[in-house]
Amino acid sequence: MTGTPGTTATSGTAARRAGIEEIHVLWISEGMSCDGDTVSVTAASQPAIEDVVNGLVPGLPKVHLHNKVLSPSLGGEDYLAPFRAAARGDLRKPFILVIEGSIPNERINGDGYWTSFGNDPETGQPMTVNEWIDRLAPRAWAVVAAGTCATYGGIHAMAGNPTGCMGLADYLGRDFVSTGGLPIVNVPGCPVQPDNFMETLTWVLYHAAGSAPPPPLDDMLRPQWLFGKTVHEGCDRGSYYEQGDFAMDYNSPKCQVKVGCWGPVVNCNVPKRGWMGGIGGCPNVGGICIACTMPGFPDKFMPFMDMPPGASLSSLMVKPYGAFIRRMRSITNRTANKEPRWHHNRDALTSGYDPHWRPRKRPVQHPGTAGRRREPERTAVERGPAERAPADRIRTR
Repeated sequence: MTGTPGTTATSGTAARRAGIEEIHVLWISEGMSCDGDTVSVTAASQPAIEDVVNGLVPGLPKVHLHNKVLSPSLGGEDYLAPFRAAARGDLRKPFILVIEGSIPNERINGDGYWTSFGNDPETGQPMTVNEWIDRLAPRAWAVVAAGTCATYGGIHAMAGNPTGCMGLADYLGRDFVSTGGLPIVNVPGCPVQPDNFMETLTWVLYHAAGSAPPPPLDDMLRPQWLFGKTVHEGCDRGSYYEQGDFAMDYNSPKCQVKVGCWGPVVNCNVPKRGWMGGIGGCPNVGGICIACTMPGFPDKFMPFMDMPPGASLSSLMVKPYGAFIRRMRSITNRTANKEPRWHHNRDALTSGYDPHWRPRKRPVQHPGTAGRRREPERTAVERGPAERAPADRIRTR
């Protein structure tokens, strides 16, 4: 699926054509979450969140960030003011809504509530995250879900949970389209990989500025360029799998499929991208992939650290092939680790050097000789002393 401009809001369409020069980012992390995605984004460097906010990334609109951890606001009503203004339609500038955390089902909360973000000024009662989403999402220029909890429900939505948690697309519907003409943009991860999120947000901002097309998304609303490959395809342990060489414990540098790694079937770029500044990433530092970016996480991948169901068959089938490949590569490796025979300090040159060698001239085709076989001209050495011209004799003395 590719995010394409829609026609759901005239104001949004007009803004896209003109290019947005100033925009707010309203970030709500009061869903069912640990705030890990907010903390993770502080480690981003491509680009850094502070570079975006301070206007150091060329071509982006001026960005006003409202996040309880990353915002300079002291909290309270001053912090809530832009959220309330956006809910009323009085913010004056377009805004991107970022949701962090699972969305609970407030219809089954009994006499209480699962989440809250400020109080309703009219009733004094806590306002749930669901209420904020209901008011803000229809007005948002774009809606972005940060982390697996917000994208697909995550840990809080696992089997047996009492809250009825779900992802943002489950709550708003997968056919939701923002006023900017974009579907929900999902950036999964538990927590989200910092540069994955910032790169996606930056693309959305460039699109808002009129400098980029809509971000291309897959069927699960993820950025295609970030989640189009599996962990296995980018893992530096993948060659061990190909050779049927598997780790039996967590102290081995070999493929970890047999000790619980789900990498071959998980869409994630962390092994190639690393975690902070290109460093780290689960299998890069000895960890297994537990599929935290996937829609079925965690239920489909539990219990963790057990061999995945299909791993025993695939590892068994690759074993004989891998053993043969390892043997053949070891032979080639031994050959490649030997120097040529002519590397020596004896009193004879054995490299095959010919001091009389001359490049052969290419035969010239003359009119009327097409189809005839022309013998190449022989060198002075090939002609022998009797056939050599005087100049040849001088050169070879």
